[in-house]
Amino acid sequence: FSENCGIYFPEIKRDPSRYLHTCPESVKKWLQQLKNAGKILLLITSSHSDYCRLLCEYILGNDFTDLFDIVITNALKPGFFSHLPSQRPFWTLEKDEEQEALPSLDKPGWYSQGNAVHLYELLKKMTGRNEPKVVYFGDSMHSDIFPARHYSNWETVLILEELRGDRDGKPEESEPLEKKGKYEGPKAKPLNTLSKKWGSFFIDSVSGLENTEDSLVYTWSCKRISTYSTIAIPSLEAIAELPLDYKFLRFSSSNSKTAGYYPNPPLILSNNETLTTK
Repeated sequence: FSENCGIYFPEIKRDPSRYLHTCPESVKKWLQQLKNAGKILLLITSSHSDYCRLLCEYILGNDFTDLFDIVITNALKPGFFSHLPSQRPFWTLEKDEEQEALPSLDKPGWYSQGNAVHLYELLKKMTGRNEPKVVYFGDSMHSDIFPARHYSNWETVLILEELRGDRDGKPEESEPLEKKGKYEGPKAKPLNTLSKKWGSFFIDSVSGLENTEDSLVYTWSCKRISTYSTIAIPSLEAIAELPLDYKFLRFSSSNSKTAGYYPNPPLILSNNETLTTK
């Protein structure tokens, strides 16, 4: 990024509006409400600090650092969650260059690399609690949701764009505002969870034996969602205007497979409530 390598980095520096959307005011207000309520806000990204700064200044504003107590760049997820502190220490930064490896994380600020173990120790110190609860938002099952739940046992919120435009392109009032596609015009086409090549993201049809009907089963991706996510939402806008103490139904073995989808489960799952798990 700093050396203007390739085509993308010079282009996004020249015209970020071509590739990025500004954050909705409702989401910025929600972040500020969380902070005003005494919550500790973290930003954890695998992007390097200079690239992260450009993105966040355009998306959230030049004062975006005021929203976050801790910013971690070059986090190298999923290793951030799975590696031991000795394998992945935090580094201090000066002018976007890593300076000093830290034996522990003692105070909030902006850091590079790091690990979830030392971060959690800092959160204990900041909250005064032995087991502070962390709610982690991410859009990647591989880099965000699975490792945060599996290695750190954090609550996880999957941002799943396949939930957008799922109901005939006519979201109900409780559903989020439509998010524009990055390379489309003023209005985006709603996403379709049925790929012409791959089929549904959520369910699959398995051929039965001779003279038997095909059976519907949850896809591998769908089962991962209900296993490792606390809830799944189409975007932050979908929850930004809810009260901070709103109680969500969550994915669990005692609830239905669709319980954790907010504001609504995928239509294809609602229409096929009884499925085979394989």
